[in-house]
Amino acid sequence: MGALPQSSPDALPFWRISSDLVDGLQRVQKAAQKITSILDLDQLIDSVVDEVKHSFGCVETGVFLHDELRGEMVRADAKGCAVHHRGHRLKIGHEGMVGHVASTGSMHYAPDVRIDSYYVACEHPTLSEVAIPLKVGDRLVGVFTASHPDLDAFSREHLRLLQALCDHIAIAIDNAQCFQNERAARTALDRDAQEARAIQQALLPKSSPYIPGFMISGRSEPARAVGGDWYDFISFPDGRWGIVLADVSGKGTAAALLMSATRGIFRSLAEACCTPAEVLMRLNQLLVNDFPAGKFVTMVYGVLDPPTRTVCFANAGHLHPLFIDDAGAHFLETERGLPLGLSSGDYSETSVTLSPGSKLIFYSDGITEAVNPAEEEYGLSRLAEHAAKQNASAVSIIDDVHTFGNGTGVHDDATAVFVGVGG
Repeated sequence: MGALPQSSPDALPFWRISSDLVDGLQRVQKAAQKITSILDLDQLIDSVVDEVKHSFGCVETGVFLHDELRGEMVRADAKGCAVHHRGHRLKIGHEGMVGHVASTGSMHYAPDVRIDSYYVACEHPTLSEVAIPLKVGDRLVGVFTASHPDLDAFSREHLRLLQALCDHIAIAIDNAQCFQNERAARTALDRDAQEARAIQQALLPKSSPYIPGFMISGRSEPARAVGGDWYDFISFPDGRWGIVLADVSGKGTAAALLMSATRGIFRSLAEACCTPAEVLMRLNQLLVNDFPAGKFVTMVYGVLDPPTRTVCFANAGHLHPLFIDDAGAHFLETERGLPLGLSSGDYSETSVTLSPGSKLIFYSDGITEAVNPAEEEYGLSRLAEHAAKQNASAVSIIDDVHTFGNGTGVHDDATAVFVGVGG
């Protein structure tokens, strides 16, 4: 508890302080210890009001909080008097003892409220009242009031005890307000993040395409509420299918915004039925002008022709697609292809024929760079080993990464697209 003011000549010597005052001091100490542990603002204020009311035999006690924007004091406790109910406002410097104290920053004591020019009637039995500013440094937090049915009910010692307690009350209220504001901000951010996640998930395919003879699946899991990975399946009028997987540099909301913009532009270009290389070249030309400095997108885009079982793809700086057939696992390269959004350039294409039983996998680095508790990476070899299994899919790949991580979670956005051919 804060130090009490030094005793004045007319104060009682220590050995003559009454037992009631000693009891009051002990109660104040206990009250201070109790309130400093409460972070719920409403609970804190109700506890303060009840504690002082019962300890000092008051008719009514109250706490008014400072509304700095409106220049008003607002009743904060739910057990106020008949006049000043919770939410009641008083103009600073104009209304009541509370408004006066908020204006001056000094305690005001009315030993007889009937002749006090600042007193505003509240509880009928009240004959004396004190209003004490609640300050943290020079900053006004609120005003505390206590009313008593007796004339001049608060001695100098009582007032000093109340002032000392109010130092603790001010700090406790300030802490509770900070905690409340931070919690509200976190709640708002969480709500915004969940809404953003729902929107982003809606941009992903609702289902995988049904193509006789093929097993196609996709799965994306952001490291945070939203992420910079994206995949899509695009149906063309001639029966071909566009298959794309992209990864924006960075994570979180910024990456998700850039990915959303990239998706819209890409879809408009892809649906013009250009070749994969042409789509990436035109997309890159637009993103170079629009993307912030240092931001880029890696993307692999292929077109599947079901009758010929061929996939022609172009790669803009993305991880090499994994191809598995009777000859084993191969990572397919393309000759040219810078990430999108960095500088102008062209893109080459690679074609692969999907034989019966073969598999083609697009994936993001959130899969290969996932680590386990021993800090080992999932890596390309584990990806190839799992993808070669009979019932492998995009979903099983992500699940296998989680199993490998053994509870460490995905630290980067993880996405996979799986194209298999029936045997």
